[in-house]
Amino acid sequence: MGASDGDFSTLFSFLPIGAYRSAPDGHMLRANDALVKFNGYASEADLLANVRDVANEWYVDPARRDAFRSALETDGQVCAFVSEVYRHHTRERAWVNENAHAVRGEDGRVLYYEGTVEDVTERVLRERDAREQQQRLVALADQIPGVVYSVLVGWDGSRHYLFLNSGVKDLYGVDREEVLRDPMLLPRLRHPDELEQFAGETQSVIDGREALMSEFRIVTPDGEVKWVHRRSCEVLRNERGIQRVGVLFDITDRRRTEEALRRSEELWKAALGSAGDGVWDWNIATGEEYLSDGLIAMYGFTRDELKGSMRDLDSRTHPDDVPAMMAARVAHFEGRTRAYRNEHRVRSRDGRWIWVLTRGAIIERDAHGQPTRMVGTHTDVTEAKAAEEQQRALETQLRESQKMEAIGTLAGGVAHDFNNLLAAILGNLVLAREDVGPEHPAQESLKEINRAAIRARQLVQQILTFSRRGPQLMEQQDLLPLVQEALGLMRSLLPAGVQLVSRLTDVPLPAVVDGTQMQQVLMNLCTNAWQAMGRRGGEVTVALEPVELDAAQALQLGAIDPGAYARLSVADNGPGMDEQTLRRVFEPFFTTKAPGAGTGLGLAVVHGIVKAHHGAIGIDSRLGAGTRFDVYLPLGASVSQAPLVEVAPPAVAETAPAGRHIVYVDDYEALVFLVGRLLRKQGYRVSTFESGEAAIDWLRRYPDDPVDLVVTDQNMPGMSGVDVAREARQLRPDLRVAIVSGHVSDALLDEARREGVHEVLAKQDSMDAMGRTIRQLIESDPSPVAD
Repeated sequence: MGASDGDFSTLFSFLPIGAYRSAPDGHMLRANDALVKFNGYASEADLLANVRDVANEWYVDPARRDAFRSALETDGQVCAFVSEVYRHHTRERAWVNENAHAVRGEDGRVLYYEGTVEDVTERVLRERDAREQQQRLVALADQIPGVVYSVLVGWDGSRHYLFLNSGVKDLYGVDREEVLRDPMLLPRLRHPDELEQFAGETQSVIDGREALMSEFRIVTPDGEVKWVHRRSCEVLRNERGIQRVGVLFDITDRRRTEEALRRSEELWKAALGSAGDGVWDWNIATGEEYLSDGLIAMYGFTRDELKGSMRDLDSRTHPDDVPAMMAARVAHFEGRTRAYRNEHRVRSRDGRWIWVLTRGAIIERDAHGQPTRMVGTHTDVTEAKAAEEQQRALETQLRESQKMEAIGTLAGGVAHDFNNLLAAILGNLVLAREDVGPEHPAQESLKEINRAAIRARQLVQQILTFSRRGPQLMEQQDLLPLVQEALGLMRSLLPAGVQLVSRLTDVPLPAVVDGTQMQQVLMNLCTNAWQAMGRRGGEVTVALEPVELDAAQALQLGAIDPGAYARLSVADNGPGMDEQTLRRVFEPFFTTKAPGAGTGLGLAVVHGIVKAHHGAIGIDSRLGAGTRFDVYLPLGASVSQAPLVEVAPPAVAETAPAGRHIVYVDDYEALVFLVGRLLRKQGYRVSTFESGEAAIDWLRRYPDDPVDLVVTDQNMPGMSGVDVAREARQLRPDLRVAIVSGHVSDALLDEARREGVHEVLAKQDSMDAMGRTIRQLIESDPSPVAD
């Protein structure tokens, strides 16, 4: 600047911000040191030499040049003009704040321009960062499901919102701008019943309460009532008031759920109370417990006598039951069981021990997962427990009885085998005494051996009697009183949840039966029915009625005669049985129960008793449709009781027709030898074999050797009697075959019939009976077993 500038030249040079003078055509006339350094030059001369048109070379956005020029020409000056520019020499970008004015001559022409340039880059960047951060905060706040706010509460209770996110629209139904213009709009939307609470909260804020949390109702402009949860805290306080920040959440659904739960609790408590169950609601944190009137009355107390505390009931629990009760409770607390369930005894007011079934569940836990609330019921099961005890005692008796049945079955099998041995001994004794002659000195010893064998046979007969193979106490009697008596006994033994229904005819049904065994049949069938239903319970129906069986029905049921029968039925609505179980249901020792829960003899005993009464038993069962057993007993006919026969040595039968050839097969060597000698003494030609395979091999190797009869044992290692019959008839289709078995069953008869067997014989106790049977078979009609 020249001398005319006076003392301002010094100020121009030492200003901390840039200062300049430029010609109207845009070239620089003067620049102070601050402006020189800002543009990256070493001296004013360098800057003046390089700047040609400051307006075109200065602004990053060319439009700012036009805006600057327009303001300068219009107003004659520009103030606080912030723009992004290039540092002229380095071309780095920077932000500046410009102030300029035009200096005119006396004629009004512009002589030059003067102005200042302040580097505000740091300030602009800070402001931009602040704006971006604010925008991010606003965007984040808008993602929060609720209202985020900052408010200044005046000392007079007035409000001024410093920040408010867009969530206010969703919660209150008003725009953010409305609230910013009218800060008292939100308080006015409070439910009328909540205005007193709002006034109290405002006073608490003024009094210095830093944290505030509450729940209240609002009424939106469209009339909807909502529940709001508010949480806020104080940031600062000054002469203007108290600044607070906070959040508002919509908890309408939660409050409605809580209200529905409360009503539901009242409903189920009332329902369970009306059903006879006692209801309890335990606050675990405080130990307080709600006890329903029904629960208190269950133990004979009044509400004043039995306080609402879990300790009150725990202290009255039987000491022996406390460990199991506490273990069940802890298991549920720790999440190892879905529900709490326990049976224990509680002492009532009159001193009696009452068995209760308590069931419950945790419905609330704290933030750490610890249980805080539990609800449940008490059910008086004293009578059921007494019935269970009685049931267990009877089941124990039944198991013992079934064990005895099993022992009897085993003993019967042993006795049968022992009988075979004795038959061989006695038969050979007779032959030996004949061989040596009446005057032989050995006759005395043989007589003593015979006497000892007879005593042994009497002992075997006692074993057979024990194993139910002895005589029955048969007498003609009406079946109805027997069934009614058995039902009367069983009604007191029914498990919980099982209903026994009887449908009995009034028509007399006389039959020749062993009454005790008939009652055992009914009890076994009923026991099997309710055990099959398990804990879920169900209905067992017992029916007794007369029926007429025609030939087809009798044949379908088994080897019984058509005619008049009494039908005793036991039906249940349990799970039913599959085909595999149905095929084995009458097998001894077969059971579908868990180990230790049954012996598998109940139905086997039923089957044996019914068969011994010349009856039949039918079964109808499907999975999911229950099971029905039908026992058919002949009416009116007298069942003869086989007398005990004095055991005597076999006698040699009359001489058989010459030339008859018998093949005898048995795996018991002694019987093979004895039967062979017996038949030869009677005049038969006999070929004996100790296995079915050996007999078939002989028949195959000697096809031209005539055979009149093949007699074979059924139960042998390797080929069975039926197998021998099948192979023999394939080799010789016209050959007669008889099977001998110690256990003639329906299944064996059916199988023998299919293979063309002519006769199925029960093993005889004496050899002379065996000889007579074989003679009758040879001289009889040669047709096979009839269908």
